[in-house]
Amino acid sequence: MYGKLYVVATPIGNLADFSFRAVETLKQVDLIAAEDTRHVRMLLQHYGINKPLIALHQHNEDKASQGLVERMQQGQSIALVSDAGTPLLSDPGLPLVRLARQQAIDVSPVPGCCALIAALSTSGLPITRFSFEGFLPRTASARKNFFQHKLADATTWAFYESSHRIQAALEDMLAIFPPDHQIVIAREITKLHETIVGGELAQLSERVSTDDNMRKGEFVVIVAGIRPATEEQTLGDEQRRILALLLKECSIKTAVALAADITGQRKKLLYQTALDMQAGRS
Repeated sequence: MYGKLYVVATPIGNLADFSFRAVETLKQVDLIAAEDTRHVRMLLQHYGINKPLIALHQHNEDKASQGLVERMQQGQSIALVSDAGTPLLSDPGLPLVRLARQQAIDVSPVPGCCALIAALSTSGLPITRFSFEGFLPRTASARKNFFQHKLADATTWAFYESSHRIQAALEDMLAIFPPDHQIVIAREITKLHETIVGGELAQLSERVSTDDNMRKGEFVVIVAGIRPATEEQTLGDEQRRILALLLKECSIKTAVALAADITGQRKKLLYQTALDMQAGRS
């Protein structure tokens, strides 16, 4: 009988996030295929797991996958792990999973940590529908072209970014997107210096550029979808009522800021409506 391939999620920071099932799976398999054997060895030592390791990374996975499939055809079971989180999400492993399935080998997920899902769940942005874009292009021109394309996206989307490119990525995004566009930056999720902040693109871009700590670690950036223009032309009745009440007590600037927090509407539309109200045009 063929063996089995287990796709095992590992902690992204806090070792206590490793599931009981994941530990038991790694103890029972014949072999563990890891993105970086040195990295995963520390995790195995923490949980008292002593199993053979083999490297499976982006430079050898096509060739190594064939040998691993042959082992499973001989009855061995193998666990696939990445350095952190769920394998194949911007990590190696696709050739092995694809080849195993082609050869009628059972592939079973052992779910657990995923930086993308963890960040989305805490973002406060709509995630009934979302898209994941992986890592952004490395050059400024390619990033700007990508952002230009995403201007038409009406749903929430997310990407991963590294510490040495996060500032440039946000600056390139600011060159394309409105400065008040809503984003969330999540860094070092589950680690000691975990930081999850949301707000306007321009404000968060400035924070990253002026705060050294905000340029350290691993990042997930979540971006609100662009609202269709038809939704932005006028305020709803309840939004107008809230804005009118605030204008009776506050300056336009303060009223607009408070109304944006309460209603979730764009400041630009609220500001124009406030001006119209005070001028008697609305």
